[in-house]
Amino acid sequence: MENKQIRRNLYRALRKTGVRKEQISPEADFQDDLHFDTTDWKIFTYYLESIFKVNIEEESIKNLHSVNDTITLLRQTA
Repeated sequence: MENKQIRRNLYRALRKTGVRKEQISPEADFQDDLHFDTTDWKIFTYYLESIFKVNIEEESIKNLHSVNDTITLLRQTA
């Protein structure tokens, strides 16, 4: 999948999770900048898997710290 398409779909998943557009950047940290809690992670994982048509291991999700980490993961799996 092309990098631009990954970013666009990832941003769409973040928006559906409730993240405001101005908060989204590759450097945004899920804990510090986006204030993700366990519910946000479950919703975000659901949208990632449904939008990208992939199954993401829970261990992989635990290793995500920033939007950029997610882009890297999706490049490997999508």
